[in-house]
Amino acid sequence: MKKKHPYQVRWRAFRIWQKLGFNPWEKPVERRRSGKGDFYKGAFDSIPFLNDDAKRTFTHLLLRPGYMIRDYIRGAHERYLAPLTALIVFYAFFALVSSLLQPVQQKDREDFSDITVSSDIGDNQKGEAILRNTALILKKGYTYLNLDKHPEEVKTRMDSAIAALEGTLRSQGIPLFIGQFFMLWLAMGLALKRFKLGMSACAAASAYILCQFSFFMLFAVLLTFGESTSLGVLLMGLLLMIDFREWLSVPWKQSFKLTVLLGLWYAILFGVVLVLVAGVVVLIAWLQGA
Repeated sequence: MKKKHPYQVRWRAFRIWQKLGFNPWEKPVERRRSGKGDFYKGAFDSIPFLNDDAKRTFTHLLLRPGYMIRDYIRGAHERYLAPLTALIVFYAFFALVSSLLQPVQQKDREDFSDITVSSDIGDNQKGEAILRNTALILKKGYTYLNLDKHPEEVKTRMDSAIAALEGTLRSQGIPLFIGQFFMLWLAMGLALKRFKLGMSACAAASAYILCQFSFFMLFAVLLTFGESTSLGVLLMGLLLMIDFREWLSVPWKQSFKLTVLLGLWYAILFGVVLVLVAGVVVLIAWLQGA
């Protein structure tokens, strides 16, 4: 028998791990006695980014995304982060990194010397000054929570990072969670109707797929040093083809057709939403004019 090359053996082992989600030849880890490693054992279990479920979810979504979606839908819930939790946690991390690498332009620092109360004025004037200065403090606090809308108030690097983070969450986070997730969910339910998966399965798959997209958007941010935060249509299509092929066990040709069908349904739903929004805007303008 011809001896296999070590790389062929490793590739075969990787493919087995991909399909199963674990290495069947590994011995189970034995429980060891207390040692120096126990000092931090379990310390990060409650932190979504550092616990074992998050690490496993991240690794499997990168290396076996479709198989992981298949396993979760079949009942392997305890091994991974819940779909919506994973979407919120991983996208928040992407928003944080992109905000740090894309700070808005800094402005000259302004001081807060105007928020003072002179001691040589009368009681009435002092009361008015306190009310006025309190209003200024509240205004500045509101501005600090909306730095992305008030770039003239950005004075430090920290302010720049906070403003960029607020802008990313406001401009990308809300559409992602409310818009893209629900439209992808509905489009997937329509595109995969003949597989009789159920809307809950499509919702889980949609959340994990958006997590997968956020990973690659993060890689784009890191590789371009903050110049790019988006994925190309071709790359997203390729990722969807891989997901469908692994998840649904279909050949590449059918996976391509499902990806195109999903894109068409998504475009149709997006157009419907635009028409509805435009109709509401026109109706409001007409009512105000009347």
